Amino acid sequence: MDLRNGRVDLSHGAGGRAMGQLIAEIFHAAFDNDWLRQGDDQSIFETPRGRMAMTTDAFVVSPLFFPGGDIGSLAVHGAINDVAMCGARPLYLSASFIIEEGFALADLARIAQSMGAASRDAGVPVITGDTKVVERGKADGVFITTAAVGLVPEGLELSGDKARPGDVLLLSGSIGDHGVAIMSKRENLEFDCDILSDSAALHGLVATMVAAAGSSLRLMRDPTRGGLAATLNEIAQQSGVGFRIEEAAIPVRPEVAAACHLLGLDPLNVANEGKLVAVVSADAAETLLGAMRAHPLGRSAAIIGAAVEDDRRFVQMTSSFGGSRIVDWLAGEQLPRIC
Repeated sequence: MDLRNGRVDLSHGAGGRAMGQLIAEIFHAAFDNDWLRQGDDQSIFETPRGRMAMTTDAFVVSPLFFPGGDIGSLAVHGAINDVAMCGARPLYLSASFIIEEGFALADLARIAQSMGAASRDAGVPVITGDTKVVERGKADGVFITTAAVGLVPEGLELSGDKARPGDVLLLSGSIGDHGVAIMSKRENLEFDCDILSDSAALHGLVATMVAAAGSSLRLMRDPTRGGLAATLNEIAQQSGVGFRIEEAAIPVRPEVAAACHLLGLDPLNVANEGKLVAVVSADAAETLLGAMRAHPLGRSAAIIGAAVEDDRRFVQMTSSFGGSRIVDWLAGEQLPRIC
């Protein structure tokens, strides 16, 4: 198989020799581990005793390669983070590929290698998967679906309905990086300094936070599609509270803020792929903030507000100029194909 100049054709998804060669030379080479070497249609794995968490997510990002990442690493990080937000330790991943006829084998290998590197760096192997090829024009290059399973620590109960008035709201770092990186690539925009996606696996940071705050930690969420605004509104609806946040306290890189202004975007609505929001009881907030800032993925963590009593379940923000406005979630998707 010519990985440098070749293209995916329908035979690569037909279940025959060509498909076997594609899987062996691209996917097995990228993800290599004992489970995949068995060559079965499923993987048998050991699990520790306890409650399990599972998630699945589909990735259709455009463009496939962007500053700071690509669809492969994004598919790994996204699934890991969804499991990690309940405090679980991610154990295993699955990956399913839908590939368009004519897609460059070199690009497919690059995506698989990035995905394999991301899973190894995270310590969460891809142990099973599937490949389908569709006719030219029936897809857009490649779509990836990943699923993750993880182990939830005993006694830990994190959920979106657990925020209470008086609880403190923390953000692990600057917002908007991923969405602006995607849009700058999509629109061929160049800035004086690079804007990179923040895509990262957050389970290490989560473990640090759980160890620091324990039962004082109410919930965590990663503000992906819809950004911080959608995430806070979702939590407010689930918990039956309002949130009061401070614009000046929310970290936004100057270059991201400038790009958002140029593109007509609100950073609060822009997707993130390596940040999390946490709600914690007030007495543990400073301890948790210190633990987050001691971790490489939480160095810019900040307390950005608090939960308040509000039957309307509004998210309100005090602006840098002292005014106040409602932070609503968008009726539709501001940035399509962002993850």
